[in-house]
Amino acid sequence: MAFSGLDIYKLLPKTNCRECGFATCLAFAMQLAKKAVSIDKCPYLSPEAKKVLESSSLPPIKLITIGTGEQKLEIGNESVMFRHEEKFHRPCGLGFVIDDSLTDSEIKDKLARIAKLSFERVGQKLDVNLVALKQVKDAKRFTEAVKLVSGLTTLPIGLISEDSTALKDALITLKDKRALIYRATKENFTQIAPLAKEFKATLVASAPDLNSLSTLTQELNKLGIEEIMLDTGNKTISEKIWDLTQIRRLALKKSNRSLGFPAITLINKADPYEEAMEAASYICKYSGIILLRNIEAWQTLALLTLRQNIYTDPQKPLQIEPKLYPIGATNDKSPVLITTNFSLSYFTVLGEVEASKVPTYILSVDTEGMSVLTAWAAEKFTPDKISDTVNKLGVKETVSHNRLIIPGYVAMMSGELEEKSGWQIIVGPKEASGIPSFLRNL
Repeated sequence: MAFSGLDIYKLLPKTNCRECGFATCLAFAMQLAKKAVSIDKCPYLSPEAKKVLESSSLPPIKLITIGTGEQKLEIGNESVMFRHEEKFHRPCGLGFVIDDSLTDSEIKDKLARIAKLSFERVGQKLDVNLVALKQVKDAKRFTEAVKLVSGLTTLPIGLISEDSTALKDALITLKDKRALIYRATKENFTQIAPLAKEFKATLVASAPDLNSLSTLTQELNKLGIEEIMLDTGNKTISEKIWDLTQIRRLALKKSNRSLGFPAITLINKADPYEEAMEAASYICKYSGIILLRNIEAWQTLALLTLRQNIYTDPQKPLQIEPKLYPIGATNDKSPVLITTNFSLSYFTVLGEVEASKVPTYILSVDTEGMSVLTAWAAEKFTPDKISDTVNKLGVKETVSHNRLIIPGYVAMMSGELEEKSGWQIIVGPKEASGIPSFLRNL
């Protein structure tokens, strides 16, 4: 937990020397508490105090990076227990486990299916993040499978093995790729930790209870391992959620540095419906990475959509740029539909316009990301605002007619809007699903 200004002041030399640029040590402490200045500004800070202040300034949950390049996965660095307190910053990673006991062609088939799991929703691209190879056969086969996987995917790679020989050969293959190693236990961490350190890999620390897990991470820290994830093993959903919640709470509320790392969960359910439900629980509370067995498009889309919703800033709705969007082969006679710049509203309207096959303009009005009725109630979607947008975005110069179509839910503004804009106002359907038939019959 970060120190207050008074806590920091107690650690300062209290000389009021002004060499830091502030009139008093207390003023400097207040700026430090706000992270507006660096502790290096104080030339007389004792090494002990500096160490304490540096430690207090670290995030309660360490930021972990797996993989490299554009598809690297960053997790952790969260600061709140509940989304409404601020927001969750880094979406949990979603990945898939592949056994090395599969044939090369079966592995290739699974990787090809994983590569197709990319979706677009309300203007955002939704992708999976990880491929984890599990050792079932001997070290030689494991290394062969790692080489095959690394050559066919650009996703970060996890290695599920407790065989130090197999891991070393695999890590040599994945050199400089910042792999994930699953897992170190109290029995094998002295063999596994040096490999994680040598190859700069993230190491999963695994223990059945939080006390043992805390002890293990401290031992790993002593060996120079800083990139750590946490795992409490195979448990029921309720037990696992309890562990994940307590890890988060101890890190955030109790400043427990030994548990200040993101967690990982492996789900081993044959039924994709059961697997999806369990994974959904861990997306909400509070897994950093979730590894699945089944590779189903419907299952993955559902989980990615949930993740997108959970990790969207609740205080800042998803928005698109307010402008005139031509949909299809539009011309000067194409109709003009008016909606807000709330992403979900726009993309819902967009899908129905595309389904109608009628070339149409969609005019997106800046409502600060509010939906139609919400914006109307908040006086962000008014006749004046719409008229100004029509004039500003050059709708009159784009089409040769003088008709605008507004959502049916705000039909009550049609008269005032017609008077203020000088355009003929047509009231469209209330629901977006009615747009295709409406446009075809216009």
